[in-house]
Amino acid sequence: MATARRRGPTRAELEAARDRLLPDVLPGPDDPPLRVLFSGINPGLVSAYTGHHFARPGNRFWPALHASGFTPRVFAPAEQVLLPALGLGITNVAPRATARADELSDDELRAGGERLRALATELGPAWLAVVGVVAYRTAFAEPRAVVGRQDRTIGATRVWVLPNPSGLNAHYTPTTIAAAFAELHACAPGDHCD
Repeated sequence: MATARRRGPTRAELEAARDRLLPDVLPGPDDPPLRVLFSGINPGLVSAYTGHHFARPGNRFWPALHASGFTPRVFAPAEQVLLPALGLGITNVAPRATARADELSDDELRAGGERLRALATELGPAWLAVVGVVAYRTAFAEPRAVVGRQDRTIGATRVWVLPNPSGLNAHYTPTTIAAAFAELHACAPGDHCD
């Protein structure tokens, strides 16, 4: 008798993942210099459960990364370990896993902004790309910030804000998210940016 194939984690498994921390994806000593450090808002429950960033089905981060030219093909979340060899990394503004980003407090986002500034100072990526303008506004105390290149720098690190690629973000389509990522890709080291 065939058994039914499970499609994903149960609600109980996802709830249990709220206490898990999702490790950053950062370069090792043999990797090239960090071109872009992408920062999500915080891990979703599926990401916390799987241990992979942007893992929720329907999240458009991985397709946008490929469509914009950052990766040679669409990586699965489990392939996040391939990013450092491309000069890319991933972190989060806030470490706490939630079902929705709006479950985070402003204090958590501000503390995350401090952590991002410290991480950028330590690692020196060419770009810090915060994925989510609303979270960026709070984390960096810039209430009028818009998607795109920011005037702010952190040492030599320049800052870019990208749209939130979550499938819950109805303001952007897969095409417009990919176009926003492509603007950053055009400015990555080795490319020209006005």
